[in-house]
Amino acid sequence: MAESLVVKPYERLRVSAFLRATYLWMTLGLSLTGVIAWFTAQSATLLSFVFGSQINFIILIIAQLGLVFFLSARIGKMRPASATISFIVYSALSGLTLSVIFLAFTQTSIVSVFFIAAAMFLTLSIYGFVTKRDLTAWGSFLFMGLVGIIIAMVVNLFLKNSAMATIIPYIGVLVFAGLTAYDTQRLKTMALQQPADADAGTIRKGAILGALALYLDFINLFIMLLQIFGSRR
Repeated sequence: MAESLVVKPYERLRVSAFLRATYLWMTLGLSLTGVIAWFTAQSATLLSFVFGSQINFIILIIAQLGLVFFLSARIGKMRPASATISFIVYSALSGLTLSVIFLAFTQTSIVSVFFIAAAMFLTLSIYGFVTKRDLTAWGSFLFMGLVGIIIAMVVNLFLKNSAMATIIPYIGVLVFAGLTAYDTQRLKTMALQQPADADAGTIRKGAILGALALYLDFINLFIMLLQIFGSRR
């Protein structure tokens, strides 16, 4: 794979166009999530709908997970418009559930941590793009770390261990920082492997799938950092 990481002059435009579309979709998704999260936090009706009923909240979480798995598994067979709508719906649903951060943390700390997360994400993404080191081996290690974090968080819902609650965000930052670099390099490779005559629909679907991966990396990195540096209300 190392040779495939070297971008030849005639491939630069193709890679640049693909990554530009990917980051554009990611930015649009994050913007939609942020706007809906803020608007939901200001609306007593929406807050009651999302958090007033445990069933509603669980349904929203299941819908989000379902869309992630659906997009990841089926995007190759989907129409570009369907993939686009699915990503937009996912971003909107995330805004509903993530509105809780505006209730739990001060707006000043949310803004501060957002810029910290953005700076880290940009730095790691640039590293993933420019490094000649093959990061493929990171994939299985980071996946195991991600599974470990999920299990630890679920277990701690019952144990309510303060030490575990303190440690998990630090491990999470390391895992999602690694995933940001890994996913960026993976997307670069994906762009290089796309046929030169790939149609616009195929390119858009690839960009949306890449945007979803980077969106998840950024959101989770931000949440982990917020738990470490955020000032609670």
